[in-house]
Amino acid sequence: MTTKTALVTGASSGIGEATAVKLHALGYTVYAAARRTDRMRMLADRGMRLLAMDVTDDDSMRSGIDRVAADTGRLDVLVNNAGYGSFGAIEDVPLDEARYQFEVNVFGAMRLAQLALPHMRAQHAGTIINITSMGGKIHTPLGGWYHGTKFALEALSDCLRMEAKPFGIDVVVIEPGGIKTEWGAIAADHLTKTSSNGAYAQQADAVATALSSEANAKRLSSPQVIADAIGRAVTARRPKTRYATGFGARPMITLRRVLPDRAFDTFITRATGVPRAA
Repeated sequence: MTTKTALVTGASSGIGEATAVKLHALGYTVYAAARRTDRMRMLADRGMRLLAMDVTDDDSMRSGIDRVAADTGRLDVLVNNAGYGSFGAIEDVPLDEARYQFEVNVFGAMRLAQLALPHMRAQHAGTIINITSMGGKIHTPLGGWYHGTKFALEALSDCLRMEAKPFGIDVVVIEPGGIKTEWGAIAADHLTKTSSNGAYAQQADAVATALSSEANAKRLSSPQVIADAIGRAVTARRPKTRYATGFGARPMITLRRVLPDRAFDTFITRATGVPRAA
C-alpha cells in the first residue's frame, strides 16, 4: 500500500505539534509546516519532514504543496491549524491588524485548500481539516475580529464540504475549547496593548485576566485531545462534519444554541467579569 501523506500547518507547538505526532503514529508521512523550522527539531528527529511555510505568502504555500506532491505523489490530509487570536475592541484594533488576522486564520487556510484540492480530486480521496474554535460558534467582548475569522472559516468549510463531496473529499471542522497552548497569553497580550487605555480599559482588564488566569489554565485540556479527534476523523470511513472537544467546547456551543442572544450576552459578561455599566 502507498503510505498516505499529511500536511499540518502551525506545527511548531501546541495543537499542530500534537497533531503531527498523532498522524505520524498512525502511519502517515507527515509534513510539519511553520514559519520557523528551528522550533520543530523534535518532529524532525522523530521522522517527520519540515516545511518552512508562511500562510500569508502565496509563493510559500505553493512551494510547500508542490514539494509534498513531488516527494510523495499524493496529499491525503491537509490540517489547517495555523492561526492566532488578536483581541481588542473592534473600535480600537487597527484595520491592518484585523486584515492580517483574516489573512492568517481564513485566507491562508482556504488558499491551502485551493492548492490541495487538485491533488485530492486526482486521487478521488482526501480530507481537509479546518481548525476553527468554539469561538466560531460563540461571541465574547473584545474578541470580535478573532471570532469573525472563526465564524468565516466555519461557513467556508460548510460550503467546501458540499462542493468537494462528489470528488470523494471530506471536509471536517474541529472546534477546540480551552486548550493548554500559548494562545491565551498571546491573545491577552494583544488585548492589553490594544485596549488597556481608553474607553474599553475596564473590559480589557477583565477579559485579559480571564484569558490568562491561573485558575482557568488548570482547567484547560491538553492539545492531545484535539490531535486524537483529528486521528478519529482521518481514520473514520465516514467522519463527522464537526468535532467539538476540549474544555468547555460542547457546553458553550450548546448554551449559545439554546439561549436567546441577550441571555447569552449576560452569561458571557458575568463569566468574563466585564463590567455591565460604565
